Amino acid sequence: MSDAIHEMMKTKPEFGNLYLGDTYDTPEGVPHAWGDRICLGSRWYFYWRNFNIFRITGTLGEHGKLDRENQIYYSTQNISLVEACGGKVHLRGLDNLRAMKQQPAVLLGNHMSLLETAIFHAFVRPHMDFTFVVKPSLMKIPFFRGIMTAMNAIVVSRDNPRQDLKTVLEEGKKHLDAGQSVIIFPQGTRSAEFNPEQFNSIGVKLAKSAGYPVIPFALKTDFMQNGKYLRDLGPIDRKRDLWVEFAPARPVTGNGREQHQEIIDFIVDRLKTWRSAEAERNV
Repeated sequence: MSDAIHEMMKTKPEFGNLYLGDTYDTPEGVPHAWGDRICLGSRWYFYWRNFNIFRITGTLGEHGKLDRENQIYYSTQNISLVEACGGKVHLRGLDNLRAMKQQPAVLLGNHMSLLETAIFHAFVRPHMDFTFVVKPSLMKIPFFRGIMTAMNAIVVSRDNPRQDLKTVLEEGKKHLDAGQSVIIFPQGTRSAEFNPEQFNSIGVKLAKSAGYPVIPFALKTDFMQNGKYLRDLGPIDRKRDLWVEFAPARPVTGNGREQHQEIIDFIVDRLKTWRSAEAERNV
């Protein structure tokens, strides 16, 4: 372990929650990082800084030091990095998380890029503890494994839907009963386009079975795009704003189909609105 990381692990970083209201928008006049200027607006400064944050948080996780304060602090650093590279961040519906008063829920939404897992701690964790449902291959990635282990992530195969459902229902209920919310991306894989047919109902089934509410969320994080050849090192598009919005919590009733469709409709509507506004601005 490097001396710098060893020293960093001795003390907790000082941090303040920037997201105190229902909404947040990147303020005007955020300084453009000199490193990004030197790199001529390419992707490489962003990924260098992003990997350094990832390395530190992963090392903290591997050594049992990735607590709530560190998670929030370094996740906020990822948002600041987006802004320092010319990106605009917009958060909506934070009061819907705050209204939960630290009570657990199942959070369900679309999955677009790696930014989701990097930034959610900054504005979700102040209001609720949570973990992710992830696939086994992610647990083999250095540093990411440490982060997910620290969060006690739920691992599913993605090869056997019946076994995955059983795992999510059993392990998810244990997490929820222990006070930890569960975040699920029912698409299964990240994609710039949202296909409702690929949005499975496993999250709604967990909420119904365990007796907890669902919180729908929609996001647009194609500021960081998936690469054609190196999927995790795609281009950065500064014309594409980063949006995340949370809808109010709701119980799952009946067979859950109504709530499942409501979540899909919410995501489709928000993506349409955000992309329309973005297209008009970039004409």
